[in-house]
Amino acid sequence: MSAPVVVCTWQGAGDDVAEETAAALTLGRRVAAESGTELRWLVLGPAPEDLVETARSHGVTVVDTFGDARLESPGPDAVVEAVARYSASRPAALIVFNQHFGTRFVVPRVAGRIDAAVVMNCTDVELAESGGFLVTAAAYGGDTRAVYAPDPERTCVVALLANAVLPEPVETPAQAPPVEDVDIDVAGVEERVRIVEQARSEGPRLEDAEIIVAGGRGLGSPENFKLVEELAETLGGMAGASRPIVDEGWTDSAHQVGLTGRITRPALYVAAGISGATQHMAGCSAAKTIVAINTDPDAAIFRYAKYGIVGDCLEVLPEMIRAVREAGVAR
Repeated sequence: MSAPVVVCTWQGAGDDVAEETAAALTLGRRVAAESGTELRWLVLGPAPEDLVETARSHGVTVVDTFGDARLESPGPDAVVEAVARYSASRPAALIVFNQHFGTRFVVPRVAGRIDAAVVMNCTDVELAESGGFLVTAAAYGGDTRAVYAPDPERTCVVALLANAVLPEPVETPAQAPPVEDVDIDVAGVEERVRIVEQARSEGPRLEDAEIIVAGGRGLGSPENFKLVEELAETLGGMAGASRPIVDEGWTDSAHQVGLTGRITRPALYVAAGISGATQHMAGCSAAKTIVAINTDPDAAIFRYAKYGIVGDCLEVLPEMIRAVREAGVAR
């Protein structure tokens, strides 16, 4: 296999490289090493400040940068055009994107433009004995895993789920890879969707939290979400929520855990009044320890929980807050 593995990312000017990018580079490096090919990193828009050092520490062979002004705040049409033209001049065996809200509008269209196979919700890629790749992906709302074997004669495009791969820099970084400017013209691209207001979040990210206390409809009313926030603060963690209560306006979408929200991997996940639907569990099933609180002893959440409390979360949460404070582990 001579065609390279390409990791494609874009972010704001001066931003540090996100953990998800490091994870994609980790996966790309492993697949490239196994297939005996090079790992290229395609950076669209402004380059991060630690571009070269990150590339070096993750074993990147070549960094391709595409700093066209149209990609400083890129829309999906410009990104699709840029990646499609890049792929036409530099065919790849595998192209890896991080899966987030923006890439959902990009990855399938890129695959269509370059006549490639595409797998969303990817959690792993390995070589197939007969050639090509075996792509593992979350399926049925994250309740199980499916393994796909794309046509080895076609480029394979995957979108890697957040927290599916742990970033692992190389033990002994090589010399800094060359950085090459890509000459692609996307000036004629017209965006068909205009972003009126860009959603922004500040402070710690739910994806990075070591402790998460999440609430669902079992809380009964929006006012009771404060119990989730109070326990999370007492434990030194962050508050999360199921999609139904986000949709109903109890809290904002930055707190949503699940397949259409944040994919998390905390050390401790406390689920209060959450039934355990597969869409929600896709966002927290990788937690080291899940504690479930639910009045229904047959709730699906108990299948995933290491510790289960059958009871009303409105009674249990205040007791947990009190116990943590008395134990002196509050932060």
